Amino acid sequence: MSDQREPVPHLPAMTFEELLEKVRYEGAYPTRERAAEAVRLVLSGLGRQLTGDERVELAAHLPFEAAAILTEQIPAIEPLTGWAFVKDLATRTGAPPAITRWDTGTVLAAVATLAGNDLLTRILNQLPAGYALLFGRAELTQAA
Repeated sequence: MSDQREPVPHLPAMTFEELLEKVRYEGAYPTRERAAEAVRLVLSGLGRQLTGDERVELAAHLPFEAAAILTEQIPAIEPLTGWAFVKDLATRTGAPPAITRWDTGTVLAAVATLAGNDLLTRILNQLPAGYALLFGRAELTQAA
């Protein structure tokens, strides 16, 4: 018997084109190119926040092109809270925080669908506060 888990190969549930179309539709973007900009921005930012098994497993659930965007990023030394994540993305693009928040929520909702509940829960446990709402989940806190 081995203590190490065997990696389970995952096939993405959708193609990159299908992901872009989902983001375009859900985000009400006028063009696929605008949806692609949002996907690249948010996945590259998420790639700077995720580490370890969750990063690898999420990449396995994403279409190849999306996984490449996520994994080509070097994880940050200090993780950002959810709001700081949105502000960082807004600063990088020069877009208003409200638009960046919309982009972030739209893309991460699609990512949440691809990841599934178990992996998403592990991802949220790894990230600082504020990401659950970005992924379309309620952020529950424990009473002190």
